[in-house]
Amino acid sequence: MPPEAPEGERAAQKPESLWKDMWYSLTQNKPAMVSLVVISLLVIIAIVTAIAPQVLPCDPYQQDLSQSFEGPSAEHWFGTDQQGRDIFSRILIGSQISLTVGLLSVAISLTIGVALGAIAGYKGGIVDTIIMRFMDMMLAIPSILLAIAFMAALGRGIDKAIIAIGFVSIPEYARIVRSQILAVKQTDYVAAARVIGDSDATIIFRHVLPNVLPSIIVRATLGISGAILDAAALGFLGLGVQPPAAEWGDMLGRGRNYIFRAPHAMIFPGLAITITVLAFNLLGDGIRDAFDPKARKR
Repeated sequence: MPPEAPEGERAAQKPESLWKDMWYSLTQNKPAMVSLVVISLLVIIAIVTAIAPQVLPCDPYQQDLSQSFEGPSAEHWFGTDQQGRDIFSRILIGSQISLTVGLLSVAISLTIGVALGAIAGYKGGIVDTIIMRFMDMMLAIPSILLAIAFMAALGRGIDKAIIAIGFVSIPEYARIVRSQILAVKQTDYVAAARVIGDSDATIIFRHVLPNVLPSIIVRATLGISGAILDAAALGFLGLGVQPPAAEWGDMLGRGRNYIFRAPHAMIFPGLAITITVLAFNLLGDGIRDAFDPKARKR
């Protein structure tokens, strides 16, 4: 039998903290790491094309009707759309809109949802009843229909889409945080914080919320994929980002009218949406498993 490693060496190999243990488990999850690479690549593309759009192979907004619906070629890798614009360049620059909508809408829903859930769970009583019944009313309506209703009231545009998508996702975060806080607020360290005179705000943000942070991180990661999908759905229906801006859902919606004549105009934007949403979902699943001691890979 091979000799055992010295105790000091074994200790050095063990993760030193919860976060290191979580990261080690996440690195052992191949789908999650591949997804992280894909997401990192999308972020780099979005930043580079925003700072230096000249790196794009073609001008994503330049129209040339003489080249409309050209198939994939060496000059146009993903072909051209009905107005002769390069689809590959438009997909690359469209990552800016999709990631912006995903991140900002989740930031809105996360901030408001966590605050409402924390107040409802910690205060209880009539405050909890009023807040959570309002959340239940919002959950009774499918999120995409509620987002469409908000877009109809607010108007079209990326800023309106961010507000609409962020607002309809608030109940999910509120319910998660409330359920976690109901369990955490009965612990001894919360009771000790009350005894020494800490305010409710201090107890919530210093002692309670850090303990529900893993659940919030997992839901936020999955929420980004949902927000990107909702933004694409609004664009597909013509209610989201408006032309000439390059948005994957809008490109998909316009390409569907020519699915038999030029299927590439619909296939490539659809693949961009699918790969991005799948990457965030797989990463979210990997983070959830990494935070779960029973599912954690060692």
